[in-house]
Amino acid sequence: MSIFFEIHQDLPRAGPGDNSQTRKALSMLTDLPARPRILDIGCGPGMQTIELAKQTDGTITAMDNHVPFLEALRRRSMEEGLRGRINILQASMFDLGFEKESVDVIWSEGAIYIIGFEQGIRAWRPFLKKGGTIAVTELSWIKENPPAEVKSYWGTGYPGMKSLEDNRRIIREAEYEEVGYFILPESSWWEHYYLPMEKRMEIWRQKYGADEDVGKHLDENQQEIEMYRRYSPWYGYVFYLMQVR
Repeated sequence: MSIFFEIHQDLPRAGPGDNSQTRKALSMLTDLPARPRILDIGCGPGMQTIELAKQTDGTITAMDNHVPFLEALRRRSMEEGLRGRINILQASMFDLGFEKESVDVIWSEGAIYIIGFEQGIRAWRPFLKKGGTIAVTELSWIKENPPAEVKSYWGTGYPGMKSLEDNRRIIREAEYEEVGYFILPESSWWEHYYLPMEKRMEIWRQKYGADEDVGKHLDENQQEIEMYRRYSPWYGYVFYLMQVR
């Protein structure tokens, strides 16, 4: 995990996404209060946190358990003049220490897989006010019958990965009202995530070329990137938005 975090350190994001997709999801939440209380779970370095603060008049609690990510977000929020609007908290998504029905929006881009999609939306629901919403991105199959290579790869790498329609069914069974969903474009994977990561890994290969452990991790990351290059029509990140009624 230390190598994982070092590879991701100082990247724009810790997973696929971009500000235009954050804005698109936010625009679909049409009945937000004037000053919403937003909880950003697994915020990473906080690109989306900054955008949420810019696009709303609310307060955002940005949560992650990796201190360097939070320190990067703290620096950026001060540079953007948003420090008073963003509360930074080191905590685990498995143990949210918030009052029941105290949050208007729970936001999580690329992190709910850690707890699991179904477990996350069920476990986090009690913290939402009536009419509150959850907006998350989740890795999903978006086309039937994926090739055997990519199916096997993600069957090992993320056994809990489900289809878009399966996740929509889970949302209904968890007694949410579906607000909407959309698939992130391929550019959301490349611009702020995979391309900067590849550049970082080139530097690491030159610096730690003789280290077998580092080389193994770099090869694993490169394999993930190559899977997406070859098989992106079959899977992607989907933004799911749901509301408590």
